[in-house]
Amino acid sequence: MTDFPRTPPRFSATFTPAVNAEIRRAAATGIYDIRGGGTKRHLPHFDDLLFLGASISRYPLEGYREKCATDVWLGTRFAKKPIHLDIPVTIAGMSFGALSGPAKEALGRGATAAGTSTTTGDGGMTEEERGHSKTLVYQYLPSRYGMNPDDLRRCDAIEVVVGQGAKPGGGGMLLGQKISDRVANMRNLPKGIDQRSACRHPDWTGPDDLEIKIMELREITDWEKPIYVKVGGARPYYDTALAVKAGADVVVLDGMQGGTAATQDVFIEHVGMPILACIPQAVKALQDLGMHRKVQLIVSGGIRSGADVAKAMALGADAVAIGTAALIALGDNDPKWEEEYQKLGTTADAYDDWHEGRDPAGITTQDPELSKRFDPVLGGRRLKNYLKVMTLEAQTIARACGKNHLHNLEPEDLCSLTIEAAAMAGVPLAGTNWIPGRNGGW
Repeated sequence: MTDFPRTPPRFSATFTPAVNAEIRRAAATGIYDIRGGGTKRHLPHFDDLLFLGASISRYPLEGYREKCATDVWLGTRFAKKPIHLDIPVTIAGMSFGALSGPAKEALGRGATAAGTSTTTGDGGMTEEERGHSKTLVYQYLPSRYGMNPDDLRRCDAIEVVVGQGAKPGGGGMLLGQKISDRVANMRNLPKGIDQRSACRHPDWTGPDDLEIKIMELREITDWEKPIYVKVGGARPYYDTALAVKAGADVVVLDGMQGGTAATQDVFIEHVGMPILACIPQAVKALQDLGMHRKVQLIVSGGIRSGADVAKAMALGADAVAIGTAALIALGDNDPKWEEEYQKLGTTADAYDDWHEGRDPAGITTQDPELSKRFDPVLGGRRLKNYLKVMTLEAQTIARACGKNHLHNLEPEDLCSLTIEAAAMAGVPLAGTNWIPGRNGGW
């Protein structure tokens, strides 16, 4: 009888080694996993879209002689003092607490040099960021940490945060090792004790109450400041429509590829929608209300390059916000710190360590010795360079499509490489005129 070689064993597609390891960890500890960063699963994203550059049917612009404008106005609906930015790439909210003081200073320096805005994040306004940010957006979150009328008047815009893309429906986390004396004082918390923000604002239970709160914020600031409303990517059509109804000047829409300082891993990987699926729904809501471009739309969640910026704007956004990419530009998770990341049980570019407060780069930490490693002047310069490159890349693409302003990009300039991305973004599959779910033609 012939002996046939045994088929090599294969791992289950459902119970993979990683899944099994998590089951064993949960069984041994009885606690859920908390980490920083964003989702690690593959999702349809901007890489699945391509631009249709000009040839005969479209006329390109000459890059060296014809301008392509990049500026954007935010808050033109009601605010006495809307914001005018040189570029449509803003810095998303990242709190002092999650980030060090020098990191907040660097964000302010870099954004100001590039002609854009920064955002405070949870926990209040720091002098490092206010002092170095020409344009600063103040976040008003369910926690209300650090909130006071004086800082509302000192900022340039107010962002009411209803949800975040990494954890829509969930509150923020800041572990005790990052609650230093200064953080505890700003947030009125005990030092060294884990903090979890509320998942909903105590000031309202629905959009009618939100309208009242927005009116209060306008009165406190004499109607000067634009009021943003930030929502996580879950039900973008209805959330955008209700934010507009409540009186928002700007809607900020955050997809699930957005990062976070810390939350449950199950949130990061299983709650929310990709930003690619969110933008067309939000734009449709604005169009149905006759408010597209009148109420500005800022999108975030996995923006990495000028190509991503251009694609988001072609789908209908007025501007984008970056968080994770900005930290990487500053120098976070740099492989030069690999040996120290290994000691933390992680590796460079994994971002699992953000919540622990032991960042060797001195950026996502409150440890004074680690924070000293980070040079905010150099970090600000690096961020400025990165923002400059993103802007130049977006301009290059817009010119290739024959557009003299980034806001003139449109869905017609795009096609998709995959059926999933075509259906989400509402653009044709490459080589066809078929938009899955919208028409049946080829």
